[in-house]
Amino acid sequence: MPSRTSTRLAALTVAAVCSTLTSVALTVPAHAADPAPSPTAIHDVQGATRTSPLVGTQVSGVSGIVTGVRAYGSSRGFWFQDTAPDDDPATSEGLFVFTGSTPTLTPGDAVQVSGTVTEFVPGGAASGNQSLTQLSRPTVTVVSTGNPLPAPTTLDRRSVPDAYAPTGDATAGGSVNGLPLRPRTYALDRYESLEGMNVRVGTSRVVGATAFSELWITVKPDENDNRRGGAVYGSYRDQNTGRLKVQSLVPVAERPFPTANVGDALKGGAEGPLDFNQFGGYTLAARTLGTVVDRGLERERTRPQHDKELSVATYNVENLDPGDPQEKFDALAEAVATNLASPDVLALEEVQDNNGRTQDGTVAADVTIGRFVDAIAAHGGPRYDWRSIDPVDGRDGGEPGGNIRQVFLFNPERVSFTDRPGGDASTATGVTRVDGRAALTLSPGRIAPASEAWTDSRKPLAGEFVFRGRTVIVIANHFASKGGDQALTSQFQPPARLSEVQRHRQATELNAFVKDVLKVQRDADVIALGDINDFEFSRTTRLLEDGGALWSAVKSLPAGDRYSYAYQGNSQVLDQILVSPSVRWGRFAYDSVHLNAEFADQNSDHDPQVLRLRP
Repeated sequence: MPSRTSTRLAALTVAAVCSTLTSVALTVPAHAADPAPSPTAIHDVQGATRTSPLVGTQVSGVSGIVTGVRAYGSSRGFWFQDTAPDDDPATSEGLFVFTGSTPTLTPGDAVQVSGTVTEFVPGGAASGNQSLTQLSRPTVTVVSTGNPLPAPTTLDRRSVPDAYAPTGDATAGGSVNGLPLRPRTYALDRYESLEGMNVRVGTSRVVGATAFSELWITVKPDENDNRRGGAVYGSYRDQNTGRLKVQSLVPVAERPFPTANVGDALKGGAEGPLDFNQFGGYTLAARTLGTVVDRGLERERTRPQHDKELSVATYNVENLDPGDPQEKFDALAEAVATNLASPDVLALEEVQDNNGRTQDGTVAADVTIGRFVDAIAAHGGPRYDWRSIDPVDGRDGGEPGGNIRQVFLFNPERVSFTDRPGGDASTATGVTRVDGRAALTLSPGRIAPASEAWTDSRKPLAGEFVFRGRTVIVIANHFASKGGDQALTSQFQPPARLSEVQRHRQATELNAFVKDVLKVQRDADVIALGDINDFEFSRTTRLLEDGGALWSAVKSLPAGDRYSYAYQGNSQVLDQILVSPSVRWGRFAYDSVHLNAEFADQNSDHDPQVLRLRP
């Protein structure tokens, strides 16, 4: 999966370009000779659906109390809320006013606003995101100052429904925009009915570690919780409805944002307007923010393998290249040597070439790998040997210029690698019979590199290893990322997972290759592992498992421990180790080693996975 930092920075650039700057005029009450137009209430602007019935209309005299001011970023403005609500729970009494410049307003100011009703889609219309109802090109009249703020609406397990979202209108392409809001039935409708309003959460469990000066909490303490404090994502039909992102309206230069890990508590909660943005949807823009209570989450260590156990692991090292500081190499190396107990075979994903993002045709990664191998040895691990195949420049996706690839590290004191020469970026390895057993024609070799399934994506790297006289075929994978999928808070429900199309093709190719191995040798030991970029309950996994050729071993874990990645408050599976029947029905132990995804301080955004077996 691409670096969250690069993805986020690119999206921020788009947001800045898409935001149309407007001016705001602050005035005092005027004694006009002509009668003023009839005022419009905020709930009239918001309406009872996701989009305003007055979109595109110029409105005037919209009254309310300022509840928050955003004085930084590309979407500057303020929120205000009506103190005379209607009786309809579907209509919000709060509204955002986009000024484009820093408003000279303070929470508690009573204002009257005139402007144009617009629907701003964070990320652009192509993203499929819901829109934010707002007033643009405003004229603001300050009526009085120092007023009490409207009482906040509390978000908790009782006020947020357990059902996530309605099914979209088929006649509108699956959009929920035109459906009447049912805030007592659906969580997304509940949040939308409070868009722009002053809300609060009490002391809450953190389910997404601090990143980009934001964190994720849950307003439902018991919802799909696990032993480490996260909210496990276990099904497309069972969303974590209590997840909510929290940001601060106070610039970090004035008040540093608190650092939190998963499982920590945001003591005192937060209060402020309920916003909507492209990075997770509904967001509490905190005017007041509590403090983080450290619950002492520790990085896990797996147990060492026994002498007769083969330990095989996978680790996404997040765009590792020689331009990274030595501290990153050291931290990843210590994790391999200590937290992963120096596995016998380690498949790495996202190893970049020798000059990283520089686009000059370089594809070799021996400097990157050599530096990492040295670091592991320096931290008490074995002196690993390694095998890989350099990709064609610019053909495997990932960060432009980086030429990410999979790499095998192996401990030559414990296992041997069977070299069968001839493997390169474009030549496919196959399956043959050697001494009555399945063998690769090329080792290391790439699987079907010319197939359209691997266009602009990493090609699987296959290799033969021998442990205590038994051959084990290991296939390192890095499937296509989830980029382009619609968000869980999309206006389209259920959201479209467009990136699945390529992963389904990739899964079908890999499954067919493993079946070829099993045709030659029914009891062959095959391990396919890596960053699959999809869930253990996904169709991608089902296609990998088709015909019983493979089985995702993460499913041997309790449901609460099935995750390797934390995204927008969901602890979920992206990294997997899949095994052939001889391994599945033999003796093995599986461990998802949680040492990155739940922490604000991380050297990769993925948790490594380890499988120990007795071939």
